[in-house]
Amino acid sequence: MREPVRDKGRLEHILECISNINEFVEGLPFEQIVGDKMRYFAIVYQLVIIGEAANLLTKEFREARPQTPWREIVGMRNFIVHGYNVVDKGEVWSVIQDDLEPLKQQIEQYVKELVALEESDSCVQ
Repeated sequence: MREPVRDKGRLEHILECISNINEFVEGLPFEQIVGDKMRYFAIVYQLVIIGEAANLLTKEFREARPQTPWREIVGMRNFIVHGYNVVDKGEVWSVIQDDLEPLKQQIEQYVKELVALEESDSCVQ
């Protein structure tokens, strides 16, 4: 059973993975990233973790935030894990360039909301 109290931790895992990816790609062109197997596979692994963490969020949490493409995030994780031999490096690069920053901003906002909720709950008790 997925517990709402764990949603914040899973969101923090997503933020950590995004930070790791940003560190791994900082200042490097696509060709250098995909040419460095360790770096590339470290990035891909972080994408898997992002998808797994998103998948483990409670259904209620995800449904309350439909502006985030949860299904696509989890779908990418599943594709990488099960279709590992046909993952398109250009698609990985596209996700890094186009999708991670908006996702980071959304997740940061969700964490702030959960922290505020925790603080208001602790004041009530």
